[in-house]
Amino acid sequence: MKWVPDERYKVTNPAAIDSPALLVFPDVIAGNIDRALTLTATDGGHCLQPHIKTVKCREVADMALGRGITRFKCSTVSEGELLGQAGAERVLLSYQLSATKARRWRQLRRLFPATEFASLIDNADSARVAADCFADDLLPVYLDLNVGMDRTGVKPSDVPELLRRMESLTGLMIKGFHVYDGHLRDAEEGVRRRRAEAILDEVLQLRASAEALLGTELEIVVAGSPNFPFYVGRPRVWVSPGTFFLWDAGYGEVFGEWKFDPAALVITRVLSVVDERTLCFDLGSKAVSPDKAQPRMYFPEIPSYEVMGQWEEHLVLRVPDTTNYTVGDPFYAVPSHVCTTVNLYEEILPVTEGRVGEPWRVVARDRRISV
Repeated sequence: MKWVPDERYKVTNPAAIDSPALLVFPDVIAGNIDRALTLTATDGGHCLQPHIKTVKCREVADMALGRGITRFKCSTVSEGELLGQAGAERVLLSYQLSATKARRWRQLRRLFPATEFASLIDNADSARVAADCFADDLLPVYLDLNVGMDRTGVKPSDVPELLRRMESLTGLMIKGFHVYDGHLRDAEEGVRRRRAEAILDEVLQLRASAEALLGTELEIVVAGSPNFPFYVGRPRVWVSPGTFFLWDAGYGEVFGEWKFDPAALVITRVLSVVDERTLCFDLGSKAVSPDKAQPRMYFPEIPSYEVMGQWEEHLVLRVPDTTNYTVGDPFYAVPSHVCTTVNLYEEILPVTEGRVGEPWRVVARDRRISV
């Protein structure tokens, strides 16, 4: 990743910020949202249904709603509750409902009756669980398709049988199909586009058959941040990226063509100048997500470095020369995976025109808010 922070990222008093801390830049977030809306523009407005899993906080949800985004996707009941509190019109839980989760999801509908809460189905057992819980209050559901991710989802060839079995259940309202294409990560945009278009063609055929069977129009909710622009412009197709809100070094390295900017940076400091080539920082695995291989972060202000080791509270880098580094020096690090990095922090610090504002609580980091 070749990126250097500009004037938008200046902090007038970094000495007042304890480290490590996760800083977010609202002006950059706003620019990323506007960029996503440009990429998803349609004749009817836009087709953006963003995933809230990356940010998990009310302030960013409000920013999206303020720009005319009314539909969202989430991964947890807490994220769904956050969106209900914010006043989202439609929320899709991209997850199967267990009996316990179904009861919690039903409670959200009672708390926020103006919001439509939907979920996924990919098998008959989950369909029966959801139908039993919502027998007297139809649950909107989307069939989750496995188009190559091999994580969840019904195989396209098995969709007709699942639809027939779901038709006999009285508690479900079939709204469409959900498709996650996270396995499409080719560095070349043209290759990803061709693979994405092939997936969409197959799903459109499935949708046409399902619409004939059910006698109703169906939607498609598809894609993550690497590929969502490829699906724009088809009727009743919504795209659901999430990382674009904050962006990160991982996607920035491979998918820079979408021109999003990092909006979440970890501030870290030199703890020790170990020797003439070795530095230790307060950037352990509790401060930046450890779910990726090293390097798990990008230092835009350090021209050349190698990660030598990382522990819970410490990060050791090898640099060509430590002469110009002093204990206490602050540096920015761009996480390689921002979604799981945000989840490490109870609160994040917004920076506007160089000033740190009141912390934003990462409220949906909790597994339970009130429901």
